[in-house]
Amino acid sequence: MHARRRWRGASPPWRCAPTAWPSSPSSTRPSTPSRSTVCHARISTPSAQLGLPELQLGIIPGMGGTQRLPRLVGLPKALEMMLTSKTIKGKMAHELGLVDAVTSANKLVNTACSWALEIFEKKKPWFKSLHRTDRLPDLEEVKDILKFARVQAEMKAANVQHPIVCIDVIKEGIISGPRAGLMKEVLSGKMLEQSQTSKSLRHFFFAQRATSKIPNITNIGLTARKIKKAAIVGGGLMGSGIATILILNNFNVVLKEVNEQFLSAGINRIKVNLQSLVRKGQLTEEDYEKKLSLLCGALDYEQFRDTDVVIEAVIEDMVLKQQIFSDLEKYCHHNCIFATNTSTIDLNIIGQKTASQDRIVGAHFFSPAHVMSLLEIVCTHHTSSQVIVDLIDLAKKIQKTPIVVGNCTGFAVNRMFFPYAQAASFLVDYGLDVYHIDHVITQFGMPMGPFRLADLVGFGVAIATRKQYYQSYPERSYKSMLLQILVEDNRTGESSCKGFYVYDDKRKASRDPDFGKYIEKSRNMAGVMQDPKLMKLTDNDIVEMIFFPVVNEACRVLDEGIALKASDLDVASIMGMGFPSYRGGVMFWADSLGAKYVYDKLDAWSKDYGEFFRPCEYLAVRARQGASLAAKVDGVKSRL
Repeated sequence: MHARRRWRGASPPWRCAPTAWPSSPSSTRPSTPSRSTVCHARISTPSAQLGLPELQLGIIPGMGGTQRLPRLVGLPKALEMMLTSKTIKGKMAHELGLVDAVTSANKLVNTACSWALEIFEKKKPWFKSLHRTDRLPDLEEVKDILKFARVQAEMKAANVQHPIVCIDVIKEGIISGPRAGLMKEVLSGKMLEQSQTSKSLRHFFFAQRATSKIPNITNIGLTARKIKKAAIVGGGLMGSGIATILILNNFNVVLKEVNEQFLSAGINRIKVNLQSLVRKGQLTEEDYEKKLSLLCGALDYEQFRDTDVVIEAVIEDMVLKQQIFSDLEKYCHHNCIFATNTSTIDLNIIGQKTASQDRIVGAHFFSPAHVMSLLEIVCTHHTSSQVIVDLIDLAKKIQKTPIVVGNCTGFAVNRMFFPYAQAASFLVDYGLDVYHIDHVITQFGMPMGPFRLADLVGFGVAIATRKQYYQSYPERSYKSMLLQILVEDNRTGESSCKGFYVYDDKRKASRDPDFGKYIEKSRNMAGVMQDPKLMKLTDNDIVEMIFFPVVNEACRVLDEGIALKASDLDVASIMGMGFPSYRGGVMFWADSLGAKYVYDKLDAWSKDYGEFFRPCEYLAVRARQGASLAAKVDGVKSRL
């Protein structure tokens, strides 16, 4: 009858970064709005959030939620709430008719009891929500609204069925009556519960909540220290993004740059990030000014003396990073955490010239840092448990999902996906079309294909990180010359308006009809020719040839103890790289195919095309034993 605790909704399943639900035990969660809609009346606080998040788990609202919500708030709003898992606050819910009264938290129970008594005594009217029709449009308009919703759902989630099923169930109730709608809701719900999509999304739901549970670190009674002030070294794209998310969550931030020009540019980037939120209605002008007041700029380290954490976010230059960490040790207090946003460089090397190895940690944000919801916390053998606990707590306070990993080139996420672009380049060198590969990968569910992604990131970053991988893992790298050839012709990606694609003044990507000359040159330099066998690959074959090397590297990451569990890599692949959540993450998806199937494919390709595809021992053992890729068959090492 009343809603008090906060119920957070989630992003739709076709997005790569879903919002988390409350982490409290189920016994303390409020009744779902599906149940609430059955009540005689609903009383709420102004700030309570109400919604129907079931589609986030690959199912549809139950308990009559699909039937009652449209009759309470109207069909368009009900569709929006269900299909996007969008929540509304109590005040808006009252305006829409979802709740009957709004009151303060301390008066909530008394108000609800008064309403209950007055309904019982017939002093207040109440309506059976299931039989209301006053908020439903006429039949022709209903059909138009549902048709539009169906088209939108198919565009946004082409590979899943539950949004369409939800629309069909709503339609059944309006067209054939609520009893028929309730029956279809029950039968459809049971069917969806058994679907692979629902199993994948449920796996992802629980995997998200397990990332911050680190044996012998988070369960030994340590309490996170309070972080009040943070400092960022470097105001580029990453540094300004990190500063943005910190001030949005009410942390005082010092942004340091080497000169006034760079500092001004960094602060302007932060202003642009905040102004975009104002335009979207997510911040008021007053909020904008308040958040910006938490930021100050600096050209030296004087203001770092009382900071609790420093995050270095400069270019991937090892000598520069070493100098910065050496300087930090002179100015910061002895408990200050020294974090680096490096995506590839070994943390032991970065901290080599300091005496503070125990408080050096990786805080690897994903670009854009104020949008992407994953934070990779990288630990060396020296990093203290207290520092890890502190950063996990910080991640949650800035609304990031933390993944705690060990130290190596590329860490867990980038290392796991380094074969992704290489496999795509391999297929191009052997005859496949760049644009067809991108199309196939986006149809599989990735936000964009590997070549469009390379354009977006920029070739400078791609070449620099590729060099690190070639040095660390030379025996299993495919060294395509395509990127280097493009750079030599001043094609560096979207920023230069030409890369694998060409771009207009609005950054809209188009295919380049003359791109074949670059591919031909790359093939000649690699000494390969079109392979008739590869030219006959199906779309499914292309997906497997690009993603199975990723699975293979993920198995190595697990075997070496860089990641603690396969489910962490599933969360990382979804939230860091855009792997479709409705497939459960890269390891869960591979397990759905079977370890033996993945092993056999890689083994066959390695015989034809070399070491790049050779399956690792971790995968081989699980294939022989018919075990899950997540199974701890022969023990687990740990780099933490």
